[in-house]
Parts: sequence; C-alpha cells; structure tokens
Amino acid sequence: MSLIGTLIKNGIELNQKLTFQTGKSAAELQEEELRKLMHKAKDTAFGKYYGFTTLLEAEDLIAVYQQTVPIYDYHQMHEDWWGQQQKYPDITWPGKPDFFALSSGTTGKSSKRIPITSDFIQSMRDVGTSMVKAIPNFDFPEHLFESEILMLSSSADLKRHEEGHLEGEISGINVSNFPDWYGMFYRPGKEIAAISDWDERIGRIAEEAPNWNIGVIAGIPSWVLLMLQTVIRKHGLKHIHEIWPNLTVYASGGVAFETYRKDFEAISGQPITIMDTYLASEGFFSYTARPGAMDMELALSHGYFYEFVPFGAGGVNEYGELLEKPVSHTLDEVELDQDYVLIVSSCAGAWRYVIGDTIKFTSLDPIEIKITGRTKFFLNVVGSQLSEEKMDEAILSVSSSMNVRVNEYAVGAIKNESGDYIHQWVIVTDQNVEALQFANQLDEKLKDANKNYAVARSKALSGINVKVINKELYYDYLEITKQKGGQLKTPKVMSEEKMQSMIQFVESKLTVPSL
Repeated sequence: MSLIGTLIKNGIELNQKLTFQTGKSAAELQEEELRKLMHKAKDTAFGKYYGFTTLLEAEDLIAVYQQTVPIYDYHQMHEDWWGQQQKYPDITWPGKPDFFALSSGTTGKSSKRIPITSDFIQSMRDVGTSMVKAIPNFDFPEHLFESEILMLSSSADLKRHEEGHLEGEISGINVSNFPDWYGMFYRPGKEIAAISDWDERIGRIAEEAPNWNIGVIAGIPSWVLLMLQTVIRKHGLKHIHEIWPNLTVYASGGVAFETYRKDFEAISGQPITIMDTYLASEGFFSYTARPGAMDMELALSHGYFYEFVPFGAGGVNEYGELLEKPVSHTLDEVELDQDYVLIVSSCAGAWRYVIGDTIKFTSLDPIEIKITGRTKFFLNVVGSQLSEEKMDEAILSVSSSMNVRVNEYAVGAIKNESGDYIHQWVIVTDQNVEALQFANQLDEKLKDANKNYAVARSKALSGINVKVINKELYYDYLEITKQKGGQLKTPKVMSEEKMQSMIQFVESKLTVPSL
C-alpha cells in the first residue's frame, strides 16, 4: 500500500467530514443563487433593461423574475445580447469575457458562441471540487490517488477572434486554463491536447500510453472507446488494463452511456467504476456522487439557477418545441420520472436559457437527475413521439436479444418510393447483423414501449428500414461531415435531407448490396 496514496485518500475523507451542511433546502439554496446572480448583473445592460435592482426588492423574487424575463434560446440570446458581448463589456455579465465556447452540440457546426466568464470557469472548478469531495462515498483503492487522469478533450489550441477573445470548445478552454501544478497528473498534457487533428492527437496518445499511469479517464464514450481501442491495437494488448493496470474510474459525459457498456467491458481486464457527468458548454451541472448508480447529483450552489419546463402538456408542443409561454417549475415543484426541458441562468451571463437537453429526477433527497435526451432528438414527424431515451432502450433490448453490440445509430423519417413515410435507421456495429430481423424486433419493441408509435405505425408511418454499417464507415461519414472529435456528440435523429445524404454516402462506399 502506497503511503502517498493513503495520505491523499485520508485527506479527501477528512475534507468531506469537515464540510458542514447549511441546513437549507434545495429550493432555498437555489433562490440564494438567483439572488446572487441578479445582484452581480444588476448594472449590466441586461440587468438594467429588465430592472434587476427593482426585482431584487420583490417579496417573491423567483415569481417576478419568471414574469419579467422571457425564456431565451441561443438565437434570441445571441442576436439580442451575446453578439454585443463579443465587442463591449457589461452586456449580460460584468466585464468582457476572455473566452467564447464554440458549442459542438450534435450538428458539428461551430456557429454557437457561448460566453465563458472568469466566474463561470471558477464555477466549473467548484463543481469539480464537489465531485472530488464525493469520492469517499466510493471504496476506491489507495493506488488510484497517486495515478494520473487522462482527459480526452477537444483541441486546446484556441483561436484568437478579431474582437480579441479566444475561442474553442469548452473542454479545450478548460484544459488551457489548468494551473501549472495540474500538469503533474493531467494527461495527455497541454502539448498533445493542443493538436487540432483528431487522428494525429490519438496517435500521439497511443505512442505515449506506456509512459503513463492512468487511473481515471474522462470524456465522451464514443471517442474514449475509439481512443482505447487504438491504444490496444498499437501495443498488441488483450485489454487496456495490460498497459494501465490502475485504471479504476471512467467519468462519462455528453451522451447516454448504456449503449457503450458492453464494448467498454470487452476491452477491460477488470471492472471499472463508471461515473456520469453533465458538463456542457453552458455549465458543469451534475455528477455521480454515490456508488451503484449512474444518477447525478445536481450542483445547487455553484452559480446556476435552474428551471424545468415539462416535456409534455403545458410545456412543449407535439414536435417537442417550447410553447410561447410554457409552464416553468422550480426545484420545489418538480416530480419524479417526469421529463423536463432544462432552463438555466448562470454566471456566464445566460438568463433563462434553453440548454436543449431533457432530464428527469430520479431522487428528490438528495436531488439527483439523469439526462434523457436532446429536444432535437425527438422524432415526431408522423406523430410517433419517440424520445431519445425510448430509442436507446429499444436498441439495447434488440441488441441483447440478438447478442450483438450496437452503441451508435441514426434515424430519420423519410419518404419511400411510394411517397409514404418510413423510419430509416442506420445501425453501427462490427458484428454480423441480419438487418430485416433487427428491423422487425425494433419495430415491435417500439410499439410495446410507446402507444403513440404504435398508432403512427397503423396510420401515417408505413414501416421501418434498417441499414447496418461498420464503425469504420460510420467514422468516415463523421469525418466528411466535420463531426469527428473528442467532444462532438454524434447525431441520432436526423432531418429527411440529412438522412438521405447519409444513405447516399453509405451506398457509395459499400461494395456489396446493402442489407
């Protein structure tokens, strides 16, 4: 047993014991956060426009805030406020941001620019510290505490904008702001992290892998899996623990993990604890804080005020789009197992901002959530009302039934040669899969799980089609559509145009008839 590892572990456990609880409810903590945010921003252009100084005197602060400030999506916030914040100080938050995050989202476009303030960077560090304080809840071995952390981020080579600020994806901005002492245990290090070409960066990681003692890996599952498989091939390994025997924890994030679990188990020589995180361009919102679950504890006192719009009646229309004036709940009003669209006000100068994710509460004491999907991943062209969560569950069920591993897929509603709508699925796996059998089982599973889908299948949705492709072809498609990289979330629900384009690309590359 290492003395250093023991000392570090004991120090973290002592810190956890000395962290005193406030005794305040989650709702009270959240009202405090909103008050702090509004007070800090009251002299900004946004704060003056909406009269924050006056609102702060109200008896029911949350109610008047919701009545006065509208809900903003990115387009509205950028056009009205953030576009000016690139040029002038004190627009939605005091000062002028040194960084803007180019949000990758699920489209691969870099058009969204999210302001990253110094207070915002500190808030993400504070949430990370809270996550570390939860480590004693897990029975991790001492050697973990003297190993290194491999964070598979986007490129840390930030670009200077003509207005003077630096731009890049949020993970790259975080890496570029790591203090020098963090370099003692952060891998792959700033030099490799700054390599912009994805394949070159992964190649360098694979080369350096034998020199590192990795205990923790963090990143989006699809790209972490690809990186680990590259390391294994490079060094002729049976599994990743042959080169990193102390690998104990994988901090997932960005997308649902379950469709990747079997592939991670296949390349591991021993069990790995999976911890989920919710870290987006708009904030570090939650993290797994206890063993045996993937649910995430919501960060309540870290510069964020949350609201929750029901993903259903009173909140969104039949296409998953927010109503003009939707019902918006606070933490003391939410219910378990109800899908909500997440709305955030933050120390980045975001106010009642639509993140684009749907979440549900799995516990109200403590406050724990899980991400159930993206509002854009709501497939309802012909009334099928399929959420990402329902699609993931169906893919997992059919994959298990057919004894195959499928962790990537795409689907879109397109018209067939007869002019009728079908759901076109593209299933990604390196195993042999009988497409028609997969399609039939998937269809039946979705009918059983979703009555709206079953009704659609009896009316406007005439059928489904499944095309099976291997991972190499899938990554080729991501590369040509500029969606390849460490923090890019791969698309699941596509428009008819994009799905037709994907099918055309796939068929142009296949040398045998498609299934």
